[in-house]
Amino acid sequence: MKWKQILAIVLISASTTGVTMWGVNHFSHDTYVYQKEGDTGKIPANYAGFNGVAGVGPVDFSAAADATIPATVHIKTKATRTVSNNLPRNNPFGDLFPDLDDFFGDRYRSIPQMASGSGAIISEDGYIVTNNHVVDGADDITVTLTNKKSFKAKLIASDPSSDLAVIKIEAKSLPFLLYGNSDDVKVGQWVLAVGYPLTLETTVTAGIVSAKGRTLEINRRQSDTPVESFIQTDAAVNPGNSGGPLVSTDGKLIGINSAIASPTGAYAGYSFTIPVNIVKKIVSDLIKFGTVQRAYLGIEYPKDNLSDEDKKQNGIKDDGGVYVMTVREGGAAIAAGIKKGDVITKINNMPVVSGADLIGQIATYRPGDKITLTYQRAGKEYTTAITLKNKTGSTDIVKNSVLDKLGADLENVSKADAKEFNIKGGVLVKSISQRGLFSKVRIQEGYVIVKANNKDVASVEELKKVLEGASGSVKLEGIYPGYEGVYPIVINLDSAQ
Repeated sequence: MKWKQILAIVLISASTTGVTMWGVNHFSHDTYVYQKEGDTGKIPANYAGFNGVAGVGPVDFSAAADATIPATVHIKTKATRTVSNNLPRNNPFGDLFPDLDDFFGDRYRSIPQMASGSGAIISEDGYIVTNNHVVDGADDITVTLTNKKSFKAKLIASDPSSDLAVIKIEAKSLPFLLYGNSDDVKVGQWVLAVGYPLTLETTVTAGIVSAKGRTLEINRRQSDTPVESFIQTDAAVNPGNSGGPLVSTDGKLIGINSAIASPTGAYAGYSFTIPVNIVKKIVSDLIKFGTVQRAYLGIEYPKDNLSDEDKKQNGIKDDGGVYVMTVREGGAAIAAGIKKGDVITKINNMPVVSGADLIGQIATYRPGDKITLTYQRAGKEYTTAITLKNKTGSTDIVKNSVLDKLGADLENVSKADAKEFNIKGGVLVKSISQRGLFSKVRIQEGYVIVKANNKDVASVEELKKVLEGASGSVKLEGIYPGYEGVYPIVINLDSAQ
């Protein structure tokens, strides 16, 4: 071979190698997304020296663990529960024998309750995501970092439907976790769970993803509209791990640990994690709006999968999908032409094989967002564009009312009742939920609020106006029809819901 040919081959090889290396460096870098809208994409110090790529050969978890541990916190909560009788009673000898108040039920006692869990720092200025059930009802939240520094935390907002909450500590330059993409998570891939289980210090466990799109109906314990599409893993998770991160081997947050399947209450083989794509959308809503902007498709579907006979009768192919039982008037689906009997198979080209998949996908969008929906009808496949709506059938932003913190069903006292009760007006407490500020004070259904912070309250709107202008402790005064006297209570608007 002539030397010119040899030289040409060498030059071509060198050029090809150079172009290949440039392409790898230019296109293969991960794009790190910072957690809060409008931020610069800064990489936290806890990822220093970590290129975000798992090593070849046997899997090494040490780099992912080193990045995750500093951004995982221990959360301790204290809640005060008030024990009282169901109805107020009067002590007829109160002036002479005040100690008889206990006998007549006029005294009540507060019982402190302590609990703990974990959390994941998602911004350098102190925003932390955890489970709602970790901080639900807490009067006091303490966060401890891995360096043993402790901070009092403030509840920003919570969402019982998804079992997520955002709290904040006043600190700067904190290590934080980078969001991954839970849609890319594969069954069989390695994952790490990090947290503070069983009162231990930071603990890292490893396992694999054993399933996706699981629903347990466990969130129905705290919400009538549960959102569940769990990632199931066999990484060991125990009480105390709740709210802690699940990360991939490249150190990305792929979910928040929420529950375990166990006959004993301790780890028995399976744990369940809220996918990070749901987490980051709900967290963004809670920080920006104070409540979740939940999108609805506007359909009803069977809880259980259709039988083979039902599929045959409806001409449904046996490749998964969600059967549309009902299309709600005014909803997003009916506006896009979806009908009863259709089978939804994809959202934005992502396969939907079950109701949990559908919920998980829709939970990552807000009202007003446009999606493409693929469905089957009479054996044929169609694709249509849909604009998602909120529960009321509009795309308006839903605002969180201060009255929601009370956890009660309220209504105005009628003019006839006000006259009978000898009051100018007031707000009747019709019912009290197990959550909210009213569940933590001595108050029963039937209580009529007549004053808030020494201001007369004749309607729900007037109560709302007073509460919106207040912070911290608020004194309410009210009566129980049929009983003498005014009963004051104090609520703390800044405490967790």
